[in-house]
Amino acid sequence: YWKDGIRMDSADGNFKLKFGGRLQYDLGFISGGDWEGANGIGSLRDAAEVRRARLYFAGTMYKDIDFKLQFDFADGDADLKDAYLNFRNIPTIGNIRVGHFKEPFSLEELTSSKYITFMERSLANTLAPGRNLGIMATNHMLDERMTWATGLFYQVDDFGDAERDGGYAFTSRITALPWYEDDGKKLLHLGAAYSLRGTEGDDNTFHYRSRPEAHFTERFTDTGDFGADLTNLFGFESALVCGPFSLQGEYTGSAVSGTGPGMDDPMFNSFYVQGSYFLTGEHRPYDTKTGVFKRVKPKRNFRQDGGWGAFEATTRYSYLDLRSGGLPDTARQVQDITLGLNWYLNPNIRFMGNYIYSMVDGSDVTGAANIFMLRMQFDF
Repeated sequence: YWKDGIRMDSADGNFKLKFGGRLQYDLGFISGGDWEGANGIGSLRDAAEVRRARLYFAGTMYKDIDFKLQFDFADGDADLKDAYLNFRNIPTIGNIRVGHFKEPFSLEELTSSKYITFMERSLANTLAPGRNLGIMATNHMLDERMTWATGLFYQVDDFGDAERDGGYAFTSRITALPWYEDDGKKLLHLGAAYSLRGTEGDDNTFHYRSRPEAHFTERFTDTGDFGADLTNLFGFESALVCGPFSLQGEYTGSAVSGTGPGMDDPMFNSFYVQGSYFLTGEHRPYDTKTGVFKRVKPKRNFRQDGGWGAFEATTRYSYLDLRSGGLPDTARQVQDITLGLNWYLNPNIRFMGNYIYSMVDGSDVTGAANIFMLRMQFDF
């Protein structure tokens, strides 16, 4: 049967299976950026790309054991995404998850790419961890007005592999809903996260770099590999929903310690603020059990009962500063201003358009670029 995807259940309810996928196909145009080809920035060209092409299987075995296996084929190979077991209804704890999955950090990162407001996550997402191998305990409490998650992780590559000493991380997140009315049409979300992380590279190094919220472009800022012992990641998040209007923002900071001689211990800072408004009266749905946003469902689907689907106007400002004493000139400050429009034809299909004005400030490069992107997206 169909419920936001193809599902099968056993007659006794002990076994459930869901399988599906997503496709995101992008077209991007870029102009400006007089620094093209200078110091670590390659050619800036228009492009088309399959941003994501994923297939997954998920389900439940013996009522209380969930599983998921997901691969992404967008780059021409099979990158491992989710591969985990989730044990539910554990006394006192709630849930224990084991395998390869997202660390509990950042509202924007934990919200699925199917449901994020913009085509790409913000510049602040550069500092946030993603999927790694780990074990995590998580639960909700106070009638689903709070959530918590904490876990131990080992940092791996896109194929889920790693071979090194160190590279461990301890990550925790907590969220609260001080205001929640009308089944989520009105809410205030607050959250905080912390991660203590060992070095990421094989030779005890860290490395941060970022594109300007457009995946087809070159990276505008890059610290290169630099030696250090560990980093403390701090994240603070908030979101407000008042019917069709929503406001969301996050700050993420990385305090690195134990850097080599001749280099100050760097403190990297990033944040974003975004707003959206549904011109057709919908609101952003929120999952109280996990503390993230979920699938938008238009009031009237396209070409059903005379409907046109849902339209959402969006805007965002984001900031990332990777400059620090001792790092190369390619470590720069980037600021993005984004305007967007989303058209949800139905719960499974949407078209997106984003315009980004990206400003770069570094010791070697200063200027701005204009970027326009379009996306066709569907999932099942």
